[in-house]
Amino acid sequence: MPAWSLFLWLAIGAIAGLVARGFIGGTPPFGKIGDLILGIAGGVVGGYLLAVLGAGGTLGGLIGTCISALVGALLLVWLSNRIKVKG
Repeated sequence: MPAWSLFLWLAIGAIAGLVARGFIGGTPPFGKIGDLILGIAGGVVGGYLLAVLGAGGTLGGLIGTCISALVGALLLVWLSNRIKVKG
């Protein structure tokens, strides 16, 4: 994997974390840095979930990467809110 490809993947995940916070709303329990990290992890989770559901091959390219990162980031940001509120 080329270095620029990894950098692009990390950047898309980080941006997805911030966008997910905008959709979910509220105060970030782990701050903006936490949302960036959740977005990067959400990119991995979203890609995995879409692959399990069979949509991984149909959502290829940059748009598919952005969508899967956003879906995963939304899930992780929502879960972080639930854990932080109850914990």
